[in-house]
Amino acid sequence: MKITAAIAQMDPELGKPAVNLARIRDMLREAVSKGAQLIVFPECATTGYGFSDIESAYAVAETIPGPSTRALYTFCRENKLPEGGPYVVVGLLERGSGIQTVYNSAVLIGPDGLVGTYRKAHLPFLGVDRFTTPGNTGFQVWNTPIGRIGLLICYDLRFPEAMRALALEGADIITLPTNWPDGSQNAPEFVTRTRALENRVFVMACNRCGDEHGFWFFGRSQIVDPTGKVLVEVGAQPAIGYTTFEPDLAREKRVILRPGEFELDTIGDRRPDLYDSLLTKKAA
Repeated sequence: MKITAAIAQMDPELGKPAVNLARIRDMLREAVSKGAQLIVFPECATTGYGFSDIESAYAVAETIPGPSTRALYTFCRENKLPEGGPYVVVGLLERGSGIQTVYNSAVLIGPDGLVGTYRKAHLPFLGVDRFTTPGNTGFQVWNTPIGRIGLLICYDLRFPEAMRALALEGADIITLPTNWPDGSQNAPEFVTRTRALENRVFVMACNRCGDEHGFWFFGRSQIVDPTGKVLVEVGAQPAIGYTTFEPDLAREKRVILRPGEFELDTIGDRRPDLYDSLLTKKAA
């Protein structure tokens, strides 16, 4: 079964959730009008990223479920597609239960409501992540009518264990809302392709664009297939990129180049009995 997928690259305004949510809805409307069944938005799409302190971040963070997730669910329900979807992945700041606790989160929402929430596990010393709480949701995969979907956020890409964990959980598609600033161009150039190839999954990486708090975000949102081929990539301006693919292709992990002579399986050929040090050793 082929699906139509889209990456919705935008330039969020810092600290203006209502403005950003209106832009998200406009882009969703456009994408769904073109048949998009899965649409991915950037990290912190509803709030922006470059907060200077936890107080200003907490002021625009919201609970999940909350205003943004309810609005997105309403949109998906009212625009349900006969072939499945729409499903939307959006990055937002989530209020935790503790005093001024904020998670950098992403949600997966469809026509039947909130499907899942992921809290960013790996936090760089950058932007709002200087103040957010490390995520505790683990790496989950959600089964939907359009495929098995896993979520990561931005810096998680740098840790191969995260995407491998989702692949082992059966993910067909791994979505990656991100805020790649200038200096991170190697991420779309090399890392997304490598992760897709080594795990034999589809990767939908959606960056933001524009300037914020002294940082330039270069865009280059892309969708990559399980061979590491870039199916679509957009430039440095707000844009929606579209492609079609078959999620089921990610379930064939064995690559047969010459039957009986040259076959590879980067999942089946693993040696977990030799990997204990990944869990027990700290950096020297």
